[in-house]
Amino acid sequence: MSRNLRKTILFVVVISMLVLTACSSNSDDSGDAVGFSERTWKIGHVRPEGTSTHDDALAFAGALNEGSEGKITLDVFPASQLGNYTVVQERVGMGDIEMQLAPVGTSVDKGLGISSAPYLVTTWDEAKEVFKRDGDLLKAIEGMLEKQNIKLLASYPKYFGGIALAVEPDAPTDANVNKGIKIRVPAMKAYELTANALGYTATPIAYSEAFTSMQTGIVDGVIGSGAEGYYASFRDLTNYYLPINDHFEMWFLYMSTDTWNTLSQEEKDLVMKSSIEFEEKRFEVAEAEQEDFVQKLKDLGVVVYDFSDEELAAIKDKIVTEVWPKIKDEFGAELFDSIVGN
Repeated sequence: MSRNLRKTILFVVVISMLVLTACSSNSDDSGDAVGFSERTWKIGHVRPEGTSTHDDALAFAGALNEGSEGKITLDVFPASQLGNYTVVQERVGMGDIEMQLAPVGTSVDKGLGISSAPYLVTTWDEAKEVFKRDGDLLKAIEGMLEKQNIKLLASYPKYFGGIALAVEPDAPTDANVNKGIKIRVPAMKAYELTANALGYTATPIAYSEAFTSMQTGIVDGVIGSGAEGYYASFRDLTNYYLPINDHFEMWFLYMSTDTWNTLSQEEKDLVMKSSIEFEEKRFEVAEAEQEDFVQKLKDLGVVVYDFSDEELAAIKDKIVTEVWPKIKDEFGAELFDSIVGN
C-alpha cells in the first residue's frame, strides 16, 4: 500500500469519527446536547378547555415554543384525556408522558399528602411563605417526586377548600355540632378525620363517582375541593357552600426525569425560566380567582355561609387538637412539625 493511499484512508477514518461524534452529541438521547432540538411533548391536566388552568397550560406551551424558536412543541391535553391524574403521574415517572399539571397522587408515597394537610396554612400570605420555592416543604416534595423519577418544576396554587352541600346543615359555623349529614371524602385519612371532627359522617368515594353519589343521595355533600372545583363539577347539586379553608389546594407542574435528562443546558434553562414565570403569574391571580368563583356560586343562588375569624380559628383549633396527632406520622412527623411550627 502506497504512502498516499494510507494517508487518504487515515483522513477518511478521522473525518468519519468526527462526524459520528458530532451526531452523537446532538442526539435527543444525550444530556450533553447543545442548543435546542426538535421536540414534541405531551402535558395533561384535569380541567376542561375554557378554564384558567387550560389557558395557563397553553401559555406555558407558548413560552417554551417561543423560547426555543419553535423547536419545542408542547401538546396540551385537558380534562384528563391522558387518564386519571394519578395514572398520568405514574406514566410521567415511567417516561411515557413528558409532563403534567395536577395535584400530586399519594398512592406511591402517602407523604405527598402533606401538601393538602388540613389547616397547614390558613391565609394566602401563609401559603406563599410555606410553599416558597426554597422552603422546606417544596424541597421535601421535590425529594419525594425524585424517587418516582419525576422532576418538580413549579407549584400552582388553586384555592382554599370548603364543603359543598345539597341540604341545609344544622349550626353550619359550629364545629362542635353533629350535622347528621353524610359527605363524600377523598380516600385519604386526613380528609376522613377532618370531616368527622367537623360533625359530618365521612364516606370515602372516588372523585369520578362523587357527582353520581351526591345526585342519587348516597351522600348529601362533598369535601376536598373549593369554590372553583364545585362550580366546575357540582354546581347543579350544590345549594350550600361552607368556605372553611379546610385545606390549601396546591397543584404542581412536573416533568419526567428521563425527559429532563435528555435536555441540553439551554433547554433546561428555558424550561426552568418558563416554569418560574408560570408559578409567579399564578400566585398573582389565584386569590382573586377564588373570590370570583365564590361570587359565581352566589349568583347561582347557592347559600354561601360567612364565617368570622373567630369561628374559623375555633374550627382550626379543633382539627389541630383532634386530627393533627393522628395524621402527621403519615407525612413524616419531623417534617410536619417543622412546617407548622411545632
